[in-house]
Amino acid sequence: MTAATFAATFEARGLTCIRGERVVFENLAFSVAPGGALLLRGANGTGKSSLLRICAGFLQPAGGELRWNAAPVAGDLDAHRARLAYVGHLDAVKPAFTVAENVAFWLKLSGAGTRAETALSALGLGHLASLPAAYLSAGQRRRLNLARLAGSAAPLWLLDEPTSSLDDASSHALLTLIEAHRAGGGMAVIATHQDLALTKAETLRIGAQ
Repeated sequence: MTAATFAATFEARGLTCIRGERVVFENLAFSVAPGGALLLRGANGTGKSSLLRICAGFLQPAGGELRWNAAPVAGDLDAHRARLAYVGHLDAVKPAFTVAENVAFWLKLSGAGTRAETALSALGLGHLASLPAAYLSAGQRRRLNLARLAGSAAPLWLLDEPTSSLDDASSHALLTLIEAHRAGGGMAVIATHQDLALTKAETLRIGAQ
């Protein structure tokens, strides 16, 4: 996929989220251009994960709208979901599958042409390819969950606490992957409690700090 394919802007206008009867956040706005990164910061419970799920089309906002290249996302949610890669804070790993089988399943599901070996190598998991995922540590499961990004052709990455359980070397490998994605015109929206060393990243602070 070429950078020209990524030539679109992702933006939010007046987003409001209500869970139960509680207003989690309201009137949020942001804009992410090709090559951009937006870091979502805030205390626990301020709505970072909810905002990511709204951005992915999994939750409907109580107010406001999302736009892709100026067109409302709500007009075609299937098309929107096809253009994004979402990695939540829970690791969607099938324990009975091997490490290679897990990532091969994700890559096939997304239509990516990347080989499983290449994706695993990007996160330092190549030597564990034949190991059943049930035997992975928390950090290894997190890296396996993130390995799908190495083969993703989606222009928009939505990541929820992606460095959770990662050591310094693995965090660096992930940041290298994100920066390569941005260099090709992709964009990322990342919920994090960490100070991620991404170049020219914008920050959106949600709720009281």
